Amino acid sequence: QVQLVESGGGVVQAGDSLRLACAASGSTFSGYAMTWFRQAPGKDREFVAGISRTGIFVRHAESVQGRFTISRDNTKNTLYLQMNSLKPEDTAVYYCAADSPPGGSLTYTGSSAVDECDYWGQGTQVTVSS
Repeated sequence: QVQLVESGGGVVQAGDSLRLACAASGSTFSGYAMTWFRQAPGKDREFVAGISRTGIFVRHAESVQGRFTISRDNTKNTLYLQMNSLKPEDTAVYYCAADSPPGGSLTYTGSSAVDECDYWGQGTQVTVSS
């Protein structure tokens, strides 16, 4: 079992930056690939970024490539999402998720499918005004 708690959301203006954090407890954080998803009103939850167990391998959705950066600190059991050059279309509730890597893979960066993630946080709201 993994408990995940997101923080760092807020209301910002277009062009601003935010850093989200996801604190994990209850199990071995470094045993999971971790992902960020987001869900805007009236839309499906979508993949934003994923990171491997050690943090060496990452991937980002095309919509955030070059603006957002996922990272993790296994000594602090914390996942991060640095968001720069925010746009109004980034407005959403942001969720972190833990994903057990197949065979304990060290290169797996997590699934982009909502139903394949094992544990979820409660979400943090990010609102970007124009």
